[in-house]
Amino acid sequence: GQAHVTDVSNASRTSLMNLKTGNWDRQLCDLFEVPQRILPSIVPSSAVLAYTQGVNGLPDGIPIAGIAGDQHAALFGQACFRDGMAKNTYGTGCFLLLHTGARPARSEHGLLSTVAWKIGDRTEYALEGSVFSAGSAVQWLRDGLGLIERSADVEKLAGSVDDSGGVVLVPAFTGLGAPHWDPHARGVLIGLTRGTTAAHVARATLDAIVYQADDLLRAMTADAGATVDELRVDGGATANATLMQMQADVSGVPVVRPSNRETTALGAAFLAGLAVGFWPDLDAVASLWRADARFEPATDRAVVDAGRDRWHRAVRRSLDWAR
Repeated sequence: GQAHVTDVSNASRTSLMNLKTGNWDRQLCDLFEVPQRILPSIVPSSAVLAYTQGVNGLPDGIPIAGIAGDQHAALFGQACFRDGMAKNTYGTGCFLLLHTGARPARSEHGLLSTVAWKIGDRTEYALEGSVFSAGSAVQWLRDGLGLIERSADVEKLAGSVDDSGGVVLVPAFTGLGAPHWDPHARGVLIGLTRGTTAAHVARATLDAIVYQADDLLRAMTADAGATVDELRVDGGATANATLMQMQADVSGVPVVRPSNRETTALGAAFLAGLAVGFWPDLDAVASLWRADARFEPATDRAVVDAGRDRWHRAVRRSLDWAR
């Protein structure tokens, strides 16, 4: 009962907050018929906001000092503190965020403009794109087709062939997210021949994850007018070195995996630590970030461009299928 608050990053996801002012927007609240008086106060992401009161096994007096949305916290945990820095989280879906600086960037490619975090009086912004099916496509190979016993087995199976043999999977099982935004799209598995094997389908599944993330990254750099020097990655699928190398090859930028992949929890801890003075500034936090592995682009660009063209042709065939 000490405080009824939410931070700017979470508030920005409600469709009720004005991104520029950081306050609840009266016109939006009226539009969605949400009484403004019931909403929490909007606070910075890093500030001492309340203290624990000895419930749920916690002692009294621990400051509650860091609040951030899931992907915003992961961006912070990846130490993406400068505009042009980007991270991608590989989970059931993919969530790619690009830091865009002190002003919101308006997307012309179906991406989401969002607050990244607020520290003190300074608000930072990001662009976000979401892929609906990434790890879930691998789970489909496991549970739906029975091609693998464990999700981790996809790396060995996909790595047993040099490429997908012309097979393309568009895992639009629940439609397509950014930048296509088509809820009526459905999955497509195309390019099959008598020579197609389970390994080719597995490879096409990894291709699909990579090309969906690449679509987001290309849309973001176009919207922000930015050049991304590297893509920092986290999430369970980053253990798949084949997938990470494929991402570097397709996107044409180094892919960097951190030593600590629990970046959401890490980002929340960093925000709290800054608020209580455990770390003095962002430079001190950034110095704690460590790379575990770096994957450099190594594939001929003509091969990559041909694969991207094949991917986009397959995507077009998936669109509007279930209308």
